[in-house]
Parts: sequence; structure tokens; C-alpha cells
Amino acid sequence: MASDPSAPSWEVLVTARPSRTLPRTLSTRAVLLRLAAGLAAVLVAVAALAGFGAQWLAEREAVNDAAQVTNVLADAVVRPALSDALAAGDPAAVAAFDVIVRSQILGDDVIRVKIWSPQGRVLYADEPQLIGRTFALDEAQRAALTTPSTRAAVSDLSEDENEFESGSRLLEVYRPVWSASGQQLLFEVYYPYEPVAARSAELWRGFTGVTTSSLLLLVVLTAPIVWTLLRQLRRAETRRSELLQRAVDASDAERRRIAGSLHDGPVQELVATSYGAESAAVEADRRGEEAGASRLREVAAAVRGNVRVLRSLLVDIYPESLGASGLASALHDLAATARTRGADVVLDLRMPVDELPEEHERLLYRVAQEALRNAVTHAAPCRVVITVAAEDAGTVLTVADDGRGFDMATVHRPPVEGHLGTRVLRDLATDAGAELALATAPGHGTAWRVTLPPHDRPRESE
Repeated sequence: MASDPSAPSWEVLVTARPSRTLPRTLSTRAVLLRLAAGLAAVLVAVAALAGFGAQWLAEREAVNDAAQVTNVLADAVVRPALSDALAAGDPAAVAAFDVIVRSQILGDDVIRVKIWSPQGRVLYADEPQLIGRTFALDEAQRAALTTPSTRAAVSDLSEDENEFESGSRLLEVYRPVWSASGQQLLFEVYYPYEPVAARSAELWRGFTGVTTSSLLLLVVLTAPIVWTLLRQLRRAETRRSELLQRAVDASDAERRRIAGSLHDGPVQELVATSYGAESAAVEADRRGEEAGASRLREVAAAVRGNVRVLRSLLVDIYPESLGASGLASALHDLAATARTRGADVVLDLRMPVDELPEEHERLLYRVAQEALRNAVTHAAPCRVVITVAAEDAGTVLTVADDGRGFDMATVHRPPVEGHLGTRVLRDLATDAGAELALATAPGHGTAWRVTLPPHDRPRESE
């Protein structure tokens, strides 16, 4: 068919897919490793969340503390020292205020002090280069003046007014103050960020320690439960595997029993009947009853034909050579049986088929059996070529005959109208996750092709 340019092309009836396999038995070590990995991931996540939470809490605490300290400094130190002369920029007043700031405010806890006018002019700063310069007030500064309140936050020191600051972050607090005449000014204080980092680390250690110890305690308490569940699951899987194996063994035993009963009962009786009919025909010849002898020989021939059919059926029900001698021997027996039914079968094995997994051997045998049965039923007398080869896509079985073929549209008809053999082949391929393709047309024979995915290991020797 392949060399004939008018031969029909292949049409895929069943698409290959991963076969349904039972999950591997869980091992205690694998489960414990997964639990350990999950615990480690939880600890990492907890540590990260604790870091963010600790930093946020530490900053909130530091900001609140800085706001309270600033309020105390503003009311106890700054307001009594403010004068209208300072607000007007008088150098003597600025110098006098600087003495108070350096003696009573600046230190390890306060690193910068400024007094602003509502227009953004620096009236005083412990950094002399800032005095007299004007900067645009930011939103927080304007809000503190518009709605008299204390505003505290973490500053990133990106503004121009902070060009003389070192480091990357400071705590910044604003609040309004008033001179003796009631003129509103803005009091600004900068605090170092290092205490915030220290407090954040302290909170992180405490939170992480409590969470870690709680998780470890949870693991200790749940470990016996997990261990018990694993043992129960393993026993359940073992029982399920045993039940599946028993079901397979029972099916094989039942098929073997049926085949044995047919062979030892009806088949033997039919053989004896054919011998009796032949003997009666010989006796009839001796008596000169030619017509009776002819009918008896016809009966004997019919009985022998039925015996051959029953023996072929026995091979279909329980192919002993498949389990005992392997797929190659079973295919040869299948071909020999088909030859007795008018098919010239050629077997072309291009790979060591007996090294395939047992489930692959069973599927290939069933597909070859069904395809050959279809050929004998619908195309005999004909020539059938059975080919098994290893290709990139996997193991490929092809069963091609040179019979009369049929219309491909028949395959797509409803099940009542379609071919029973076609549906059987589809079901076999679908259950195994294999690809099934068909090439046929009236007058061009029929070819079936099933493709099994590559197998991971050869069949274990018994």
C-alpha cells in the first residue's frame, strides 16, 4: 500500500496520550523530606514577614517617641527662647538661640534642629550654611502649619535642604511653634535612625523565636499522626496492589479454566464424533450405501471444521504462548490460525518484541488479533502482513491486508452502523493511551497502525 501512489492516506482515529498509571508508593523518606522542605519554606516566609513587620513596628514606635520628645522640647525649651528678633533674622538673637540649642537639645539623640518661616526660609539651623536659605516646603510641613499638629516620619534625605546630612535615613519631626508676639514658625528636629534598626532587630528576633518554636512544637506533636497515616496509607496501597493482582490472576485463571473446559469437553467430543462419522461412512461404503456414506463424510468434515474453529477460539480466549513463550511465539500462533481461515499471513518482526513490557505485549497481541480477525472476516481470501518495528515515536504495529477495503466514512458513523471491530480497536488504543490510525478505501485493502510510546524498561525476566 505504501508504494502505491493511489493508496489511501493514514487517518488518526485515536490520539496518543499519557496512559493512566497507578501512583508510586509513597516512601517515608520522601514524605519526611517533603515535610522538611515545607517547614523550611514556612520558616523562610515567616522570617521575611517578621522582618517587614518588625521594621514597621519599630518605625511606628520610634516615630511616636520622636513626636512626643519633640513636643516636650518645643514647649519646654524652644518656645520660651523664641523672639521676634529671631523671626526677623537678627544675628544676635540667632546666636543666643544657638547657645540654647547646643546646650539643651543637640546630642546623641538629636542631630539636627531648624526653625522655618511659613514661607520656607530657614531662620535658624545648627548647620550655619542653611541659615537664610529658602526651600519649598513639602506637603507634610505645610500640613503641620495649616492644621497645627505634630508630623513625624522616616526621611530619605533626598530634599535639597538635607544636603549636609550623612547616612540614608533619619527620623524627621515637624510641629508649629509661636513667638512671644504670636508669629507662627515651624520647628523641625532630626533624630538618628540607628535606634530604629536596633529595635527592629530586637522585635524580629523575638517574633521569629516565638514563631519558630511554635512551628517546631507543632511538628513534634503532629509527627506521630503523620507517621501513623503514612503506615495506614502504605498498607492500603499494598492491599490495593494485591487486589489488582488477584483480579488479574483471577481473570487469567477463569480464561484458562474456560479454555480447558472447552478443550477437554466439547472439542474432544467433537473430535470423537468426527471419527465416529468417518467410521460409519466406511461401514456404509462396505454395505454399498454410497449416498449415506457421502452424507456421513460431509458430517465428519463439518465437525472437523467446527473443531478447528473451537481451537482457534481457544487461542483467542487464552493464548498460552503469550505468557509462556512471549509475543513473537503468540503472533506466530495467531498467524497460523488465520492461515486455516483463508488468509496468507506474513509476519515481519523488525525488533526484539519479547523485550517489551508485558502490558505492551498484551496490547499489541490484542490489536493484531482483532485486526487479523477483521481481515479474515471481511477480506479473506487475502494476504495480510503484520509488521512490528521500533521507530522514533515508539513501538509501531501495522496489520495490512490487500482485500477489498471499505469506505472510511463507515468508521465515523454511529455505533449501530459502524464496524464492531473498529470500535474494539479504538477502545484498546484509548485504554492504553496509544495512537491508532487507519488507511483504507474500496479496492485498496485495509491497514491498521497502532503506535505505543517508548517504554522505560524491558520486561523483567522471570
